[in-house]
Amino acid sequence: MSDLATVPPGFTPHFRKSPLTDPWEPLYSRRTEAGLDLGLVIAAAHTNSRGFAHGGMISALADNGMGLACGPGLAEDASVITVSLAVDFLGAGRIGQWLEVACRATRVGTTLCFAEAVATADGEPCARAHATFRVIRKAA
Repeated sequence: MSDLATVPPGFTPHFRKSPLTDPWEPLYSRRTEAGLDLGLVIAAAHTNSRGFAHGGMISALADNGMGLACGPGLAEDASVITVSLAVDFLGAGRIGQWLEVACRATRVGTTLCFAEAVATADGEPCARAHATFRVIRKAA
């Protein structure tokens, strides 16, 4: 479990639970003017065999956050699904560091949305991502 003193101000337990992210708990989020930030304190369960934050986890968090960042610009009966996701890894996050994925929508349309994210570990860049999402209408 993480020490709540290490969680930056404004973050609360993430509101969107998922079977994929359940093992990564506690996971935190905060809404910003620009979009949505996700964060966690890196623990052994978040790492690869070298002890670095796993790229797959960072990718999944970026995908999740970018999709949620598109949400406020959508019609009430719409949601998004990922069409494409690209991630560039710039550094490494280590156990005990605060991993933060800052996500923002760059364009929200009626059929497609575009978003970007920057992941940092204790403020140092470790990844950047961008994605395209398809807007779908929820079943009535």
